[in-house]
Amino acid sequence: MFHAHETFVSCPWDFLFPRFDNRITNNTFAGTILINKDIMAAQKVVISKDLKADLQAFFASLSYDKLFILTDTNTQDKCFPLVKDIPAFQDAPVITVQAGDTHKDIEQVASIWARLSNEGASRNSLLVNLGGGMITDMGGFAGATFKRGLRTVNIPTTLMASVDAAVGGKTGVNFNGLKNEVGSFYPPECVFIDCEFLRTLDRDNLLSGYAEMIKHALISSMDIYASVMLFDLDAKIDYAFLNKMVAQSVAVKERIVEEDPKEHGIRKALNFGHTIGHAYESLSFRKNRPLLHGHAVAAGIVSELYLSYKVCGFPMDKLSQVVYYLKEYYPAFVFDCNDYDTLYELMTHDKKNEAGIINFTLLSQIGDVQINQQVSKEKILESLDFYRESFGG
Repeated sequence: MFHAHETFVSCPWDFLFPRFDNRITNNTFAGTILINKDIMAAQKVVISKDLKADLQAFFASLSYDKLFILTDTNTQDKCFPLVKDIPAFQDAPVITVQAGDTHKDIEQVASIWARLSNEGASRNSLLVNLGGGMITDMGGFAGATFKRGLRTVNIPTTLMASVDAAVGGKTGVNFNGLKNEVGSFYPPECVFIDCEFLRTLDRDNLLSGYAEMIKHALISSMDIYASVMLFDLDAKIDYAFLNKMVAQSVAVKERIVEEDPKEHGIRKALNFGHTIGHAYESLSFRKNRPLLHGHAVAAGIVSELYLSYKVCGFPMDKLSQVVYYLKEYYPAFVFDCNDYDTLYELMTHDKKNEAGIINFTLLSQIGDVQINQQVSKEKILESLDFYRESFGG
C-alpha cells in the first residue's frame, strides 16, 4: 500500500504550490528510460524520446517469424504514418478495425483471429497494438488467445492507454452490455510510450486519460496529487513535461501491479473510481449518450470520494478540492433518480465483487487505500445524489 504521511493546510490550492516547484528534474527523466526496470522483468515500459530508434532496436533484438500491426480506423490514419517507415514494419500485415469502444467486442476479436490465421501467424509471431485503450485491450486479448498465446507489443497513442490500458497486463472485451466482461491477464513484451502521439488527440480524449492520472495521484501520495492538480489543462500543453508526468503516473501503476499482478489484493487500488464509473459508462451507452471511459471515471471518482468520506473518513477539504478541479474541466453526466436502480444493478456485475456483494476501493486519506469496502445501498444511492448535486444534475 501507499500511505501519505504529510500534513497540509486546507482548501483550495495554496498548499500545493510550495511543494511542487522543482520536484521533477531533468535528471529524473533524461533520455529514454525504463520504468521499474529492476522489478518489472515480465513487462518493460519504455518512455521514449526517439520512438523509431527504440522500436527498431527492440525488434532487432527479438526472434520472431512474422510481425502484425493492429490499428483502428483513427490510428491507421493519424498515428501509423509516424512509425510505418521503420524497417521492422516493412511488409508487415496491418489489421484495421473500427474505432470506438462500441466495437470492442468478440466479433472484432474474431476478425483479428481470422486475419492472423489466414496470414500464417504462429506462436512465434508478434502482434503490435498501435492505438488507444480499445486496441491494447482487444489486441492483448486476441494475442492471449490465438494459438494459446503469441507475443504482443503495445504502442499506446492516447493518454488513457499510456497511463492505464496499455500497461499492467489486463486485456479484455465488452460482452453482454458490460465493460471488459471477458478478458485475461496477459502482459505484453514491452510498452513504448511517446507523448508525441498525444498531439493527435482532441481535448475530450486528453481529458479522458487525465482522469486516470488523477486516480493514480489520489491512491499514491500528496506529492503526486499536487503535481497532477497543478497541471493547467486550459493552457497550451507542454508535451515534453506531460511525458514526465506520464512516467510518474505509470510508475504508480507498475509498483502496484508488481506487488499484485493478478488482482488478489492491493491491485484493487487501481479500481478506485471504477465501480461506479463503469456503471456510469454502461448507463451512458444504454442511453445512447456514450461517455469516454475517463469521463466516466472522473464521475466515478466524485461518487467514490463521497463514499470514502462517509465510510472511511476521507477529509472533506480534499473531497472539495477534487470536485472543484473536475467540475472545471469535465462536463456533467446527466441522469436522474429513475436511473438509480439500473446503476446499482450494473455495479453488482463489478469484477471485484464476491458472493454478490459490491466491493469498493475507497480512501481514508490521499495515498491511504482501503480495499474490499462493503457499502450499504442507501449510501451508494447517496453518492449518486452527491454527484448530481455537485455537478448541477
